[in-house]
Amino acid sequence: MKTKGEQFAGLTVALITPFKNGDIDFDRLGKLVDWHVEQGTDCLAPVGTTGESPTLSHEEHERIIAAVVERARKRIKVMPGTGSNSTKEAIRLTRFAAKAGADGALMVGPYYNKPTQEGYYRHFAAVADAVDLPIVLYNIPGRTGSNILPETIARLAQLPQIVAVKEATGSLDQASQILALCNLTILSGDDSLTLPLMSIGGRGVISVVGNIVPRDMKAMVRAFDAGELHKAQEWHRRLFPLCRDMLGAATNPIPIKTAMKLLGQDSGELRLPMCSMDDAGESRLRKTLREYGLSLKDE
Repeated sequence: MKTKGEQFAGLTVALITPFKNGDIDFDRLGKLVDWHVEQGTDCLAPVGTTGESPTLSHEEHERIIAAVVERARKRIKVMPGTGSNSTKEAIRLTRFAAKAGADGALMVGPYYNKPTQEGYYRHFAAVADAVDLPIVLYNIPGRTGSNILPETIARLAQLPQIVAVKEATGSLDQASQILALCNLTILSGDDSLTLPLMSIGGRGVISVVGNIVPRDMKAMVRAFDAGELHKAQEWHRRLFPLCRDMLGAATNPIPIKTAMKLLGQDSGELRLPMCSMDDAGESRLRKTLREYGLSLKDE
């Protein structure tokens, strides 16, 4: 059965925001967009958690959206993060994304103020009513402080603009409930759970580790879609140490930016309160990257 949001099935990469001396490095950002086009990434999600959106100004947030959409030139889909714990601000950001030419918007549940389930519904419904752009819900209770329940997601699925959900609860039971209640496309919000989630009906991933190995992540997704389960399992086992370290070694996006620095793909610069990995953590990450077969810049 075809689901809503099929256009976002496959591999979406939660794009980092490169910095240089405290400012956004737009030259490197553009090169990253080009690289993902070459690698076959299906969609980019800039200015999300991995893109350090909490420490970007509103102006910077908009400039990055505009820059990524312009550089993409429809060669790759763009689904920027436009969520906020203020409904008014979420509407403003989503309107900007639509005007800039984005293909969709990734909207995290309101954080810190922890709305009721009715508040969640009204928040997303207000944005959907205000902006003509496909919306992918992003449910990550570990960051927001509360869970958008499957029943609420099913209510939201009745709205034409709500097409998919990025599931980052870590619960296959919750994902199964959503699939039983509605026909939204479900995308994994945890790299290491991508294959398990696809086994129950998920259609892909919004990936952190895809910043460094997009072809491999996409190969796993495509193998499963092609019915090549054994091949998909092989990719899952191969990718697992990378997935574990990108989200388990320190708070995202510290590990992925450190990895990209080690691989010569980024400066590794972060904005406070995000800060560099300690030496022990970086040493473990070096070992994981080396064992995966990736070439480190200084070796």
